[in-house]
Amino acid sequence: MFQEFKAFAMKGNVIDLAVAVVIGAAFGKIVSSLVDNLITPLVGMFMGGVDFTNFSYAVGDAVFGYGAFVQSVIDFTIVAFVIFMVIKLIGRANGPAEIKEPAPQGPTQIELLMQIRDSLKR
Repeated sequence: MFQEFKAFAMKGNVIDLAVAVVIGAAFGKIVSSLVDNLITPLVGMFMGGVDFTNFSYAVGDAVFGYGAFVQSVIDFTIVAFVIFMVIKLIGRANGPAEIKEPAPQGPTQIELLMQIRDSLKR
């Protein structure tokens, strides 16, 4: 059982995934810092400093804090846009993608069967 686990844990895909998670977490911190410290204050300036987190609606004893949800949606949109722009910049820095020619296709299964049939007729 230990040998199977070792073989599983040392597969290239598992190691690549572990590295991707660690790098993704670090990249997430960078993007969060960028959004929290630079982008959100700029958006706040243009929106007049509106903070939605305290908006709520009370019905009897129930309080619906919809402002926190609205603020989360705005934060998500900003983060998604920043990640999109960073990915676009990385893509431009790497240059145009190389276009690969499709591999030449061999005969289809039907063509092979027809060739076998013709060979057997001879």
